[in-house]
Amino acid sequence: MKAILNLIWLIFGGFWLFLGYMVAGLLLCITVIGIPFGLAAFRIGLYALWPFGQTVVDRRDAGAASCLGNVLWLVLAGWWLALGHILTGIALCVTIIGIPLGVANFKLIPVSLLPLGKEIVPSDRPFATR
Repeated sequence: MKAILNLIWLIFGGFWLFLGYMVAGLLLCITVIGIPFGLAAFRIGLYALWPFGQTVVDRRDAGAASCLGNVLWLVLAGWWLALGHILTGIALCVTIIGIPLGVANFKLIPVSLLPLGKEIVPSDRPFATR
């Protein structure tokens, strides 16, 4: 079932979302200060490519720097990304077929809002660590 939902997601918008996050990640990696944010954008992009069967967990080794980075991300980009995922999720939930895709968009909200100090893991291992 995950494979079918991921394929439908990929065809109906997931690929473009992935490309958008990848371009943003490349632009953020231009400067040394932007590299952590670029890596976070790459992580979100890969999660946006195949959201079904994956979940977001907090990293235990995330420190004060990721907290400070999350505040900066939230102010500059996070709330815009979260708002976009909310609006897209609501629009997708209008039809019965689009409800799982809307739920996938809602799953992207927490990681797009505060991406630093997060890790994407398979859903069957939500407490897995490196």
